[in-house]
Amino acid sequence: MGMRRESYMTDIRTILHRTACDLSACGSPSPRLDAEVLLMHFLKTDRLQLCMHPERNLSEEEAAGFARWVDRRHRGEPVAYIVGEKEFWSLRFEVNREVLIPRPETECLIEEVLGFYSPVGGDLRIIDIGTGSGAIGVVLARELPTARVVATDVSPGALTVARRNAFVHGVAERMDFIQGDLFATVPGKFDLIVSNPPYIPADAYHLLPPGVREFEPQEALIAGPDGAAFHREIIREGAGRLKGGGRIFLEIGAGQKELVETLFRDEGAYGDIGFRKDYGGMDRVASARRKA
Repeated sequence: MGMRRESYMTDIRTILHRTACDLSACGSPSPRLDAEVLLMHFLKTDRLQLCMHPERNLSEEEAAGFARWVDRRHRGEPVAYIVGEKEFWSLRFEVNREVLIPRPETECLIEEVLGFYSPVGGDLRIIDIGTGSGAIGVVLARELPTARVVATDVSPGALTVARRNAFVHGVAERMDFIQGDLFATVPGKFDLIVSNPPYIPADAYHLLPPGVREFEPQEALIAGPDGAAFHREIIREGAGRLKGGGRIFLEIGAGQKELVETLFRDEGAYGDIGFRKDYGGMDRVASARRKA
């Protein structure tokens, strides 16, 4: 259901109020924020300008265009896909339906990595498996300026997005983008393995919010019957791909801590196995060190 066109033929203050009410009625969990983000991107402005000029009226053409954006949100499309970007680590990342939208929880993985590695440390060879939008790899390349990052993904569309993000953030010259499954097309060993792999059990996919199920790439979400199919492969293959003393950091899903810990222990090649909770109190990042 879309809003009546005449609802948009008015000032910014009223537009924001009516859009927020409209989105709230259709189930948006953050209607006011959605309204502000959509409008400031549509008008190519910022929140401060919206607040400073609440009396500004949209033209008829602007009103019609914004109504189409709101209709897309009505149908459940995530705001990030509508505006074409998502903030992560205080940086703007291009996103589209080829890639999973970066989540704030994944910043915990970045924080955990940076707790072990110094920006002024030696050269590091890093692999970001299933890079998607490139968010993890790009941030690490920025934060660790002597590192070189290999970013892999099975999706050529995702790699196109990741390359553009690397270029925008000035790290493309220290990143290599390779299409392939896990380590399959990448030679050599690494100091650091990072990944936010799919971790939703197949029978739990239907429990995800409709906006996730209907718009985000399924192959970036589902990971076999227990949600650990990719963790299992990365941990197994990683034992032979990490240099001695190298580390691995993996994002994990709800209730997967014990399973992932067992995978690390059973492999026999890892020590210093640890877990980091996100800011919601859920175990979110698993890490381990390759024994020398």
